Parts: sequence; C-alpha cells; structure tokens
Amino acid sequence: MLPVTHAQARIAAAPGASYAGASSGGRGASGGGGGVRYTYREYRFLPPYLRRVIKWNQMDTEYTMWQMVNLCVAPKAVYKQTSFRKQTKNQWARDDPAFVVILAALVALSAVAYCLAFGRPPLWRWAVGVAWAVFVDFLGTGAVIATVCWGISNAYLRRDGGAGHSHAVEQRVEWMYAFDVHCNAYFPLFVTLYVLQFFLSPLLLQHGYLAAIASDTLYAGALSYYAYVTFLGYNQLPFLERTELFLCPIWLVLAALPLCIIGGFNATRFTLAMAFDY
Repeated sequence: MLPVTHAQARIAAAPGASYAGASSGGRGASGGGGGVRYTYREYRFLPPYLRRVIKWNQMDTEYTMWQMVNLCVAPKAVYKQTSFRKQTKNQWARDDPAFVVILAALVALSAVAYCLAFGRPPLWRWAVGVAWAVFVDFLGTGAVIATVCWGISNAYLRRDGGAGHSHAVEQRVEWMYAFDVHCNAYFPLFVTLYVLQFFLSPLLLQHGYLAAIASDTLYAGALSYYAYVTFLGYNQLPFLERTELFLCPIWLVLAALPLCIIGGFNATRFTLAMAFDY
C-alpha cells in the first residue's frame, strides 16, 4: 500500500477543496490554516494539466519519486495504480504532471553535465544541446512513439466491445496514457544511458572490443528494458489483447547486438561523436 504523501494530506485536510472550484462559483476553494488553493483564474485559458505545471505545490513529488524508484526495480507495482486511477478518476492517464516535469529537469541537468565534460565552445551549442535533450530526445521522440503505439493499440489491439471485462463500455487508449507509458519507460533508460553511462564513460570510450562489448550491452539492456516497461503499460489495460507486440523490439535489439560487437561498433563513442563531435 502506498504511503499518504504530504500533497495528499494537504488535499484531505482542506475542507471543501476542489479543483474546479464548484463550491464557490468557479472561484475555487482553499482549506483553513494555509490549505492549498485549487483555483487558477489567471490561467483559466490553460487545460488543467498545464495549470498544475505552473503551480508546483499541486504536484505530488513524493509519489513521483516512489514511481521512479519502482520503475527501475518493480515496474509492475507502478502500473497497478492505473486501475485504481481509472476507478477513482475515470481515466487511465496521470492528471499530475510532476513525473514529466521532474524527468525533464533531470534530463536537462544531465545534459548540462555532458556539455561540461565533453562539450566545446561556443556556449550557445551547449544551450542547443540541453534543449535538444529535453525537447527532442525526451518529449519529441516520446510524442512520436506514443502516437504510434496509441494508433496501433486503438486500431488493432482492442478487444471487441471489451466483452468479459468489468469496463462494459467500449474503451480506447488515451493519448496521454500512451505518453505516460513512454515517460515510465524512459526513466530507466535515462538512468542507464544518461547517468550510468556518464560515470562509466572513461571505460566505455576506450578503443577495442571490450569497451565496445560493454557499451553495446549497456545500450541493448536499456532499449530492451524500455520495450519491456512499454509492454507492461499496455498489458495493464484490460481491453487490449496481443500486447506482446510491444516486446518485438527486444528481439531486434538482441539480433543487432552481436553484429555491432563483431563490427567493432561502440554505441557510446558514436553517440558522443554525434552530439559533441567527441
């Protein structure tokens, strides 16, 4: 069972608090004694998800940290919460942007570290590198992958009418849930290919087969785990079938691994050469 976080405690302690502010004609409500306000009149033009990005105290960082840790050691535990979210909020996707915000910040910080270690002047190239890591590698590529998986799931993997399941109404995969799955799968990949690779780079950047084997194996493991966590995300949805399709990239990675090693290809050297002309 998950511990009650401070953010959840504040919500529970705020009498009559609500996101929509229904109890006060759309003006919001706040709990006594410094409770959290749930009104954003000045940001009403934004959807609720983006409003919570602006209001940091609306994001449950403790639960996000719990998810990040478990995605690396017990990813099934994270996806079990999706059924609870569907029952309580009638949506599979997160309504809390904390995971995306924190992960984007971590990606930016790691990109800065790589620029300091491997980058070359001018400084504007460093800024471009950090922006590329966040908005292209993480968010942009993730949006493309999420869109492809979202389209495949809704077009080919849905059960007819969801027969035999507790959700009798025809279900469809939400795009935001598909993006959540990408974010979940991306965090362990980030830990491996951003953080662990950074500290192992003195060894991985060496010439020779041993460095190539270590580097290629690191990348193969990270990409395979990305596919596995993606599979778990779609397999959790009761109205989908044949979700084993999302495990297929693992076979491609395993097939390519010995070819890369035999050819002397070093994934770390290639990546840093592309990013920093290293």
